[in-house]
Amino acid sequence: MTEEKIKVLIIGSGPAGYTAAIYASRAGLNPVLYTGGEPGGQLTTTNDVENFPGYPDGINGPAMMTDLQKQAERFGTDIRFGLATSVDFSSYPHKVIVDEKHEITAEAVIISTGASAQYLGLPSEKRLMNVGVSACAVCDGFFYKGKEVAVVGGGDTAAEEATYLANICPKVYLLVRRDEMRASQIMQERVKNTPNIEILWNTSTDEILGKDEVEGMRVINNITGEKKEIPLSGFFVAIGHKPNTDIFKEYLDTDEAGYLIVEPGTSKTKIEGVFVTGDAADKVYRQAVTAAGTGCMGALDAERFLAAKEFELAK
Repeated sequence: MTEEKIKVLIIGSGPAGYTAAIYASRAGLNPVLYTGGEPGGQLTTTNDVENFPGYPDGINGPAMMTDLQKQAERFGTDIRFGLATSVDFSSYPHKVIVDEKHEITAEAVIISTGASAQYLGLPSEKRLMNVGVSACAVCDGFFYKGKEVAVVGGGDTAAEEATYLANICPKVYLLVRRDEMRASQIMQERVKNTPNIEILWNTSTDEILGKDEVEGMRVINNITGEKKEIPLSGFFVAIGHKPNTDIFKEYLDTDEAGYLIVEPGTSKTKIEGVFVTGDAADKVYRQAVTAAGTGCMGALDAERFLAAKEFELAK
């Protein structure tokens, strides 16, 4: 196994990771960034991004991530393709194994591994991704203004997505696979009191219909087995996200869903020199702009931590 010692390691390459890289490299910390298994993160699966500041005409997700990558490289970030496969935070400095063959010892580690949306697993869902199928109503709902849409899920996220879409769409179908929702009582009441949301209880998705874009859905009643087709233009999957944090759980605290826990108002974890940014810790907002903001926080927290360390050693 090869070995390498560096000052700052950034794990992940979404808006959080690249923003952390921009700030860390401008601060002279010579960061190394490993892109992870999905270089660019979730935005690389998004066609149009219209709510990120600075792009008045909008931009597609992959192009925006390329812009962020180039900006990080411009200031000297060493960007590498590779996946962090294990970590050892039991001693300082910290050890991270990349691709099970390269050991990096880093004085500061910024975790920006993000989260992955969970999907139903239908072939039509994958085929129609970004042409009617989405996992983020706040990101993509605007494109379906004035059109009929569906949301799948029974938790708070599904309830929030449905009520959000109900403000801009004339009809929203909410597919709940059981006879009750998992959402909090207040969110359930909000959904039930929104007149243009129709809840389809005990209902699952049999197929998403359409050749080049979503044209409808075929649903199945889980009790009777009855199937029916419903025409619509947008299909939003809201059955949860899984944070990409498994390799850190031995050393860092997580909530029940696996999101890493940070000190409120910071990116700091319970282990000194380890910081978390973006969707690996954020289960509330999950937006590119908020991820970028925490990326800035992670780099600044790391810079201050390292400066304090150097001051201690100089005494």
